[in-house]
Amino acid sequence: MNEILQESVYFGFFLALGTYWIGLKLQKRFPYTICNPLLVSTVLCIVVLLVFQIDYEFFDAGASHITYFLTPCTVCLAIPMYRQVRILKKNLAAILLSIISGCLAAALTIWGLCALFGLDKSVYHSLQPKSVTTAIAIGVSSELGGSSALTIMGVVVTGMFGGIMAKVFCRLFHIKDPIAIGLACGNSAHAMGTSKALEFGELEGAMSSLAVVVAGVTTVVLAPVFAGMIH
Repeated sequence: MNEILQESVYFGFFLALGTYWIGLKLQKRFPYTICNPLLVSTVLCIVVLLVFQIDYEFFDAGASHITYFLTPCTVCLAIPMYRQVRILKKNLAAILLSIISGCLAAALTIWGLCALFGLDKSVYHSLQPKSVTTAIAIGVSSELGGSSALTIMGVVVTGMFGGIMAKVFCRLFHIKDPIAIGLACGNSAHAMGTSKALEFGELEGAMSSLAVVVAGVTTVVLAPVFAGMIH
């Protein structure tokens, strides 16, 4: 199978798109949290690779083309934010306080868990930027001496969990304010959280977009400060 895939550069590309399409259809048919398209796509891709014994490098060679769209998609998130600029200015102090508090909570949580389980500095530095977008997270992790692969895994798992559980937590804690919902999604689950926030509404998406940017900058500042807390 691997020999065949060497001739198919776009195998991973179409597998990722195909499984995500199946996830979308499944979610429409069964509107449950567990049927999140991203989760379904991830599971199906893993199953296909394992069943057909396909090396990940052949899948990644095609799937990596999808990442080219990451930057323009992220830039497009500025559109709903621009449309809600009046509300942003009106609630600027509360928004900034919320995002900084979220970043501090994420940093302290990672430090506490790594200290509790006795994880080494490399793992700690790799997981420090797990709640920000991938491009920033990899840069922070590399500067601190972490593993890029572990950082990406942390970012993906965090984003998937946030995207899947966003509505559950909002119902559980009776969170109805659109600004609070958007900030929570973007601050805790970066771009994946923003895509979920847009399902709530345009204002939620705008707040989440802002949270992604500010949380990324804040994490770049805070990460070196917390870097020496694990010995």
